[in-house]
Amino acid sequence: QVQLVESGGGLVQAGDSLRLSCAPSGRTFSAYAMGWFRQAPGKEREFVAAISWTGSSTNYAHSVKGRFTISRDNAKNTVYLQMNSLKPEDTAVYYCAVDIHRPTVAGRQGYDYWGQGTQVTVSS
Repeated sequence: QVQLVESGGGLVQAGDSLRLSCAPSGRTFSAYAMGWFRQAPGKEREFVAAISWTGSSTNYAHSVKGRFTISRDNAKNTVYLQMNSLKPEDTAVYYCAVDIHRPTVAGRQGYDYWGQGTQVTVSS
């Protein structure tokens, strides 16, 4: 069984920064891509960012491009989402996810395992 544990969420003001972390545990994989998604109240879950196994490929939603940066440290088995210039519309539960079938692709769908989420609230 795989567990994904997100951390780093919280309540901040518009313009502030947060860094989310995600670390898989349990069953291990030789390589995997990872993604971040979010779901705001009353809305569907949406793609935020993704990164391939080596970090050579990244992908961002248009709404966060230039403000958010996804990175990973495979030695620590951790993926990060640095969120700068936060806006009230970034308020959501943020989820990390693992894609074990396409580790070289920073995709927007097809993820195999999901975390429980961490709340990010941005006040105006």
